[in-house]
Amino acid sequence: MASYFDFENADAFATGAIGRPGNRTFYVQVRADNRVISVKCEKGQVAAMAEYLRGMLADMPDTGSAVDNSTATLQSPVEQSFVLGSVGLGVDRPNMRMVVQLEEMVLVDEDEEEIFDLLDDDDEDVDASVVRVLLTPEQARAFCDTADLFVNAGRAICKWCSAPVDPAGHACPKFN
Repeated sequence: MASYFDFENADAFATGAIGRPGNRTFYVQVRADNRVISVKCEKGQVAAMAEYLRGMLADMPDTGSAVDNSTATLQSPVEQSFVLGSVGLGVDRPNMRMVVQLEEMVLVDEDEEEIFDLLDDDDEDVDASVVRVLLTPEQARAFCDTADLFVNAGRAICKWCSAPVDPAGHACPKFN
């Protein structure tokens, strides 16, 4: 069942990962008004959001406010609301806010529908949850800093082949 969540004054916009490096599950979490929405996502989606938010922050005036990174970490227990599909990012310049829209991934059975039906934007049969949140520059900076920590905290990278090194060992293809 699709849900629409609109957070104009979020208490927190957070990210984090659960599990061991190499087998982690990433989440983006929005908290406000005693509601917590946790969206399962990919590591690359978190990294891309942080990169784009940093670019948007570079184009905004610096408020000089302190960044509180504690609000950008996941709050337990993490209960998945949906799996992230597409992400929309924008700027509300008059209010000095970043707009983040997280849309649920919708799985379509290609055997039952023709490809032209998949491309039709007016399809009302698709139920997808959406989270829209307005972020202050401080919340966006805290999210970016936290995202960088979790994205870079993965497995070590092999200096010869640039592949992740598994804790159980690494058979580097450069030495075969």
